[in-house]
Amino acid sequence: PSYDDRAIALAYGSARIFQSLGLWPQLAPQVSPISKIHISDRGHFGVSRIDSAEEGVDALGYVVENRVVGNLLGQTLPGLERVDLICPASVIKVRLDEAQATLTIDRNTVIEELSAKLLIAADGGNSIVRNLLNIPTRSWDYGQTAVIANITPERHPDGVAYERFTDTGPVALLPNAPPGSEEPKRCSLVWSVRRGDEERVLHLSDEAFLSELQTRFGHRLGRLEKVGKRNAYPLKLVRAKQQIRPRLALIGNAAHTLHPIAGQGFNLGLRDIAVLADVLARAVAQQQDIGTETVVQQYADWRRWDQRKVVGFTDTLARLFSTPLAPVALARNIGLFGLDVVPPLKRLVTRQTMGMAGKLPRLAMGLPLIGGEEHG
Repeated sequence: PSYDDRAIALAYGSARIFQSLGLWPQLAPQVSPISKIHISDRGHFGVSRIDSAEEGVDALGYVVENRVVGNLLGQTLPGLERVDLICPASVIKVRLDEAQATLTIDRNTVIEELSAKLLIAADGGNSIVRNLLNIPTRSWDYGQTAVIANITPERHPDGVAYERFTDTGPVALLPNAPPGSEEPKRCSLVWSVRRGDEERVLHLSDEAFLSELQTRFGHRLGRLEKVGKRNAYPLKLVRAKQQIRPRLALIGNAAHTLHPIAGQGFNLGLRDIAVLADVLARAVAQQQDIGTETVVQQYADWRRWDQRKVVGFTDTLARLFSTPLAPVALARNIGLFGLDVVPPLKRLVTRQTMGMAGKLPRLAMGLPLIGGEEHG
């Protein structure tokens, strides 16, 4: 473990998926619960607070290091029956036929072909499979870059995640110190800066970096005392125009890459997986061919509502809270105030961010897949 380990925010519904997969007992001791979310707009009156107690749950979500999730999945996969883990390898050709999908892969200069009834491409925002199949995308460049680092403030965050909107973009600070951590006050920072300003911010001295961040974030956690290694990546919205074809399903970032505002990207991808698993398990139970257009269309239809809601929500937030125009600032602050005083609206937004809105797959409800009772 390192002070600089990167982290992701797991929504409540995502934690349920890990529970259903039997992986939560290994993850639970290494997560930092988010019991409250504090949302504010720098220089304006609007503030909203979301509390897990209002939802009757212990936590709205959890912060966990990427390394922890990666190690757990890496240790689990090789032990699964009917799973062949081929790594390292790179895809150099994809062919979709009426009866099967065929991948040509390069394994350290050894060329092999793999065939299956269905190809699931979960190969990230720069999906090689998507590109090889010439699947077009819609994209929007936010003109922002995310600067990420770990921060230690003077005060313990005490389970509160902060989302602070500023005229250059949002600043998020999430508690990132599991029980027993050597750095009990450590937080994960995602600071959106204007494109072109990231090099200056990355190369500031620690003292200057913390001072500038303090000006943006405020003093809710007291003085910001320590910053670790900083990294940056450009912020874009990218959506595949086609997420399915007969014999193909694109999922996760290969299908949709989001602005990190509200921490929804990883969770949206995890729900893709849970829904696809649900649809395929039912198809297998009914002795259907899992790669047919009928089956993959069921997946696409089920995911459409959730994806549109989350993409629309994050995209609107990213644009709305990054403009200094006074009428827009007034409107968004009225919105934040309204969120705090209109319980039905607040509950709707909270359930969405928790990953518990709409038609849920069995794994997100804590249930085994159809047929899972027999197959484990």
